[in-house]
Amino acid sequence: MRTVLIIDDNPSVGEALSLLLSLHDIRPLVALNQAEGLAALERERVDVVIQDMNFTADTTSGEEGVELFRAIREQHPDLPVILLTAWTHLETAVELVKAGAADYLAKPWDDHKLLATVENLLELSESTREVSRARRERRRRREVLQTTYDLDNLVFASEAMARTLELACQVARAEVPILITGPNGAGKERIAAIVHANSLVKKGPFVAVNCGALPGELIEAELFGADAGAYTGANKAREGRFELADGGTLFLDEIGNLPLPGQMKLLRVLETGQFERLGSGKTRQAKVRVLSATNADLKAMIRAGTFREDLYYRLNVIEVNLPPLSERIDDVLPLAEHFLAGRATLGDAAREALLTYPWPGNVRELKNAIERASLLAGGKPITPELLNLPQLAPAAARNLDEPSREAVEGALHQAEGVVSRAAQSLGLSRQALYRRMERYGLIAPA
Repeated sequence: MRTVLIIDDNPSVGEALSLLLSLHDIRPLVALNQAEGLAALERERVDVVIQDMNFTADTTSGEEGVELFRAIREQHPDLPVILLTAWTHLETAVELVKAGAADYLAKPWDDHKLLATVENLLELSESTREVSRARRERRRRREVLQTTYDLDNLVFASEAMARTLELACQVARAEVPILITGPNGAGKERIAAIVHANSLVKKGPFVAVNCGALPGELIEAELFGADAGAYTGANKAREGRFELADGGTLFLDEIGNLPLPGQMKLLRVLETGQFERLGSGKTRQAKVRVLSATNADLKAMIRAGTFREDLYYRLNVIEVNLPPLSERIDDVLPLAEHFLAGRATLGDAAREALLTYPWPGNVRELKNAIERASLLAGGKPITPELLNLPQLAPAAARNLDEPSREAVEGALHQAEGVVSRAAQSLGLSRQALYRRMERYGLIAPA
């Protein structure tokens, strides 16, 4: 149960606060002096402390309260402490707030304000523990991935990317084709390279070909090679990508662009390992691990007759999905800092702009925006204007789960600092709002 410790030498103060807190499902503990208070902290789990500043009759200096606060801070550095007194000089309270006290309330206190402060601190205490647990779990997962597998120095922080990497690395050693799905610019080739780096053929070559970047009549020659004279301009025989990838991995990006004749030949290679160069009747052999990727709806293409169903099931033995950057928002700032490489810094407004923009071009668009901004910054912090992000479409199209810093501050003000009410007004959970508050620098990271 949520517990608040009241340390005050006046029994009536303890009784009044105990009644107020009990009426709101908060368990009160009362200590009448400093020693009792510190002893209670050793015995009980306490979420918030409300402490007086003077404990001796006719004393108004606040020195006893300062000493108690420091003792609590030394033993429980993260425990929220509210200062409560009628006599202490304001300067003393301000100094303690600067030293880490949560708030300062004068006697006689306003019940509504005191309760709002306590509720907010209780929520913050709970959320801080949850955020800390979640952060520790994410850090543990990253460390396990980084120590167990070769991640090719990939920068990530999101749970979505961790899940993608876990699956990709788990299936990397299986000698079966893998289909990597996801939007353009999200980093599908990086995932393919990581699969290769953790595969049984990692010492072999990694050969990538973008089927969408070649004219249809040249794709077959690119994949399977061509003899001299096989087509206009083929002055000499050339090896195809399958031959170049023999003993390693061949990555076929934008596999949906492969023409039907090429699809038939690819199916044969996957089934037998055999193929012929364009213009040649000689059968060749290659042992290649095939990875493919697409941003297209291959099932719709099958229904339309533009993609072979048997090839689809051959390629899609295991599917690894890479979500768009808009679904792994925690990757945005680490990637931005990585692309900056210390050449410039991001201002607060630029960070907010990066976090609220939907990134239709994904990581590729983010990299281009950062490269441009770093060139124009001239050593100064990067501003939203330097990022030159396109104006968002109508407000309704924005991601409603990503309120702006101003919206968060406004909701907190309207809710008088009670996070649960602010979260409800924004349509977020408390945990989600705390993540935004931390991201915008409205609370200190745990």
